[in-house]
Amino acid sequence: MSEFERDLEYLARLQDYYADERCLPSYARLMSLFGFASKSAVSKLLTRLQLQGFLNRSSDGDWVPADRFFERTLSSEPVPAGMPVAARDVGTDAFAIDQYLINRPSHTHLIPVKGDSMIDAGIHSGDLAVVERRAIANLGDIVVAIVDDEFTLKTLGKEGGKFVLLPANPAYPVIRPQGTLEIFGVMVGLVRKYR
Repeated sequence: MSEFERDLEYLARLQDYYADERCLPSYARLMSLFGFASKSAVSKLLTRLQLQGFLNRSSDGDWVPADRFFERTLSSEPVPAGMPVAARDVGTDAFAIDQYLINRPSHTHLIPVKGDSMIDAGIHSGDLAVVERRAIANLGDIVVAIVDDEFTLKTLGKEGGKFVLLPANPAYPVIRPQGTLEIFGVMVGLVRKYR
């Protein structure tokens, strides 16, 4: 196994640690985590990971994750959801999910979904709606709106020249605002975790 391949194995352990603890471990903890006998070996590894773009140094000199630290493997071949096809070796590319989902980080919110009024649009209770904050939306956009002083997630529609909010579940009525309708933001993505 090459040094680069070993470094990727160490990186995977470091990523798992970060996912659990939300910080990078101390040198002493890294020695234990990697089975190294010295802090010098840890330092050399961290420097190699920095050169490969996975880690950076903060202004205080602490090690911090770089954007590449959060890249995940993206298969170059889609998996069919219909009939199975023959398995073959699949090439992979690096993929940063944050960069894929979020174009404007300072204007983006992750909002938990509650309820089943958008179930036919594939939006389930417990999902996280990726919402880009903006006051203007197009007809047909799924929006987080403030209607009559209450938040809701619906599709923006129009009836008789007035904006309405359309559910994606026939058990729910169309929302026809009695007072104000304000667009908080437009849903640009959805995150669902299967347990």
